[in-house]
Amino acid sequence: MSSHSHPKADMKLLKTLCQTYAPSGNEGLLKQYILDYVAREQHKWLCKPQVFSDPRLFQDSLVLVFGQPRTAVFAHLDSIGYTVRYNRELVRLGGVRAPHGTKLKGIDKNGELNCTLEIRKEIEENKASLHGTEQRSITKLFYKGKRELERGTELVYNSSFRMSSETVQTCYLDNRLGCWTALKLAETLKDGILVFSCWEEVMGGSVPYLIKFAYENYGVHQTLVSDITWRTEGVTLGGGTAISMRDRGIPRRSYIKKIMALAEESGARYQLEVEDEGSSDAKELQSSPYPIDWCFVGVPLDFVHSPDEIAHLSDIYANLKLYQYLMAKL
Repeated sequence: MSSHSHPKADMKLLKTLCQTYAPSGNEGLLKQYILDYVAREQHKWLCKPQVFSDPRLFQDSLVLVFGQPRTAVFAHLDSIGYTVRYNRELVRLGGVRAPHGTKLKGIDKNGELNCTLEIRKEIEENKASLHGTEQRSITKLFYKGKRELERGTELVYNSSFRMSSETVQTCYLDNRLGCWTALKLAETLKDGILVFSCWEEVMGGSVPYLIKFAYENYGVHQTLVSDITWRTEGVTLGGGTAISMRDRGIPRRSYIKKIMALAEESGARYQLEVEDEGSSDAKELQSSPYPIDWCFVGVPLDFVHSPDEIAHLSDIYANLKLYQYLMAKL
């Protein structure tokens, strides 16, 4: 933590981020909140950033540039949710994992609506079967509310923010924790770029033009991905922040070794992750036409993509401590 931070104030910021409506493709409200936060808080920071947010160039993403940057941190703004189809049916927006009766909220031209998720099993006939007409059970999603929402309206989980002495639990820690880390990092950052991207939960789309901006204007070829990861048999809550040696993507080993050596120096508690699935903004960084090194560093969660994601507070602060050290030394 920076010297002038207080845990309760830190969590108040996290709570606001988690409650701000920003489903994939509709991240504008969260972008505006962060712009307002930067304008309000930057006088307390060690270095005042250049702010790049022109919607013609950055759409709903934004970029903060500090000093003479060597490394960029990527944190995605968007969340999973649902899109309203026809007759109150819903289409999944990303990998949602929510039970029947989950509280949802949406915003259309008539204002905000609170509603609940309905999961129905229906029988569908397959008349194209080689063996004649066959029946199969399918799952469909609907919303139940006082009125109908406009087609295309996005619904998100209705946040219930809970804290104990050791944990924080709420929806959308993925990836408001990554955004929180970036904003807390801004307090002490002298040199670096903070990138707030869009569409990560639905296969990406903004990272190519964002890394183009960072590489071509500042020569930045080192990146860190500030996102969350999943609790597994090898990555536990309370075990420290996670440094991913690989997931579906394979980062360059020499860069990962450099990150690991600095992590040892930092004194921050960390654990190493090795997986064969999952991805993040890193997938677009690795496939970009630029020679970009990347490493995923993030807080492990349980119940990911549900309304009840949970993280350990010690991991959250270990993650911030490591980011502060990495951005000073890389």
